[in-house]
Amino acid sequence: MNISSIVVQVRSEYVDEVVEKLKEADFCDYHFHDKSIGKIIVTVEGEDVGEEIKKVKMIQAVPHVIAADMMMAYSEEELEKERSKLETGPNVPEMLNDDSIRAEDIVYHGDLKKMSF
Repeated sequence: MNISSIVVQVRSEYVDEVVEKLKEADFCDYHFHDKSIGKIIVTVEGEDVGEEIKKVKMIQAVPHVIAADMMMAYSEEELEKERSKLETGPNVPEMLNDDSIRAEDIVYHGDLKKMSF
């Protein structure tokens, strides 16, 4: 599952109208807006990036939307891949995967390879 925040830009006079359309939409979740600068924050969810992009394009198609840009993204699949790399990768000192070492006993010297306990 992917979740991304989208910043929607509209002219100030259309903020209320676009907010209502986005609140009614089934392709995004409205969170807040700032009428003075014409920005609206929504999130979209999707099984993959392709589904998220499809939803961003739907937001861009809403009348009076100037731009809708993905700002932050979260992907469970990517997170799990990165966790796996950290746990099994050759560049991770063995001590970081040693459950017998307490975190508070690790002394960091500005370089993961020079850590000691």
